[in-house]
Amino acid sequence: MDVHNVTSDAETFTANVYLATGERPTLVDAGAWDGVVDAIREHTDELDAVVVTHQHGDHVAELVSVLDAFDADCYAYAEHPRRTDPLDDGDTVEIGDETFEVVHTPGHADDHVSLVSETTLFSGDVVVHDDGAFEYGSFGRTDNPGQSRERLIESIRELLDRMPRGVEHMYSGHGGVFHGDVRDVVETALERAEKREPKYD
Repeated sequence: MDVHNVTSDAETFTANVYLATGERPTLVDAGAWDGVVDAIREHTDELDAVVVTHQHGDHVAELVSVLDAFDADCYAYAEHPRRTDPLDDGDTVEIGDETFEVVHTPGHADDHVSLVSETTLFSGDVVVHDDGAFEYGSFGRTDNPGQSRERLIESIRELLDRMPRGVEHMYSGHGGVFHGDVRDVVETALERAEKREPKYD
């Protein structure tokens, strides 16, 4: 399965948007960049589904545009006018060539889910590799209304419990892609979150 960050050239603020090609071309999140549809078409003319990690604006502002352009199904935990398939904790979803388990990971957002297969983690914003605050293991911010550091910590612990040992590719909502010992990155993020210090000054 090849995974492309189709917002890597965006000049406006957006979440990372990943296109997984293969048997079932699937987009993870849709981002906030108005060039995302053209960027997807550089890789494929067909898109079967969009899987939403959570519905913050930087992840879904272009969702309707993508769905209209490709007539794709929409998988999301929370209700959305264009959702075709609800996601729940423990569900499975096909992305590219792999089967992913849905892990409900609130804290940064109540509707946040992470997606984990035998080899790959789409972590959304619950855990990121590097994001300007920390390198090699950071976590989603929890200082806005409705967010919770305690719930985020519980979510990271749950993710570690359910993540296979062989996961070696991590695609997060912000920052860079990581290839290697993903469990170590997630454990580092958990240690930092557990200190309960502000992520940003």
